[in-house]
Amino acid sequence: MEGKHVRLEPLSLDHAEELFEVTRDPAIWTWLLSGQPRDVGDMRSWIAEALEQREAFAQIEVASGRVVGTTSFYEVVPAHRRLVIGFTIVGSEWQGTAINPEAKLLLLSEAFDVRGTLRVAWYTDAQNVRSQRAIEKLGAVRDGVLRAHMTRPDGTQRDTVVYSMVASEWPAARERLTSRVSRDPSR
Repeated sequence: MEGKHVRLEPLSLDHAEELFEVTRDPAIWTWLLSGQPRDVGDMRSWIAEALEQREAFAQIEVASGRVVGTTSFYEVVPAHRRLVIGFTIVGSEWQGTAINPEAKLLLLSEAFDVRGTLRVAWYTDAQNVRSQRAIEKLGAVRDGVLRAHMTRPDGTQRDTVVYSMVASEWPAARERLTSRVSRDPSR
């Protein structure tokens, strides 16, 4: 999947070194349910685990060819034509650019237009307001909160906010996202 700013390719162990370098900022890992990799070996382990659990993609900046983050499809249930988008990390330098919105445009296009998905969901920590606003900007609707849904790395319980977009909402969301990505510079 490729757009003007970002290319999504299957995540592999070959991405470990670059991904480790661009995700060294501890703030990137604040809301994730896994600890920050301490070295490239830890990043390889993180990638290996990701590949066992989900359909993970490396986010590659088109202009430079650099790995700038990851994102994934998971909880894919073909019988019910639904999936979840998440496990997204983006290097600090690329946050607030067109990279992640375009990555979501590519993923949503794949989900709705290619796979015939009827419902796409996102989960985020109830304390992660920045993520909630970003998901809302995609055109997703807040479904509710799952209380004490997951355990954070520090052992505290996390409430999870659930968002979704259904197939009938996709055409309007696609139009808004396409317009947003076309006017946003990648940097």
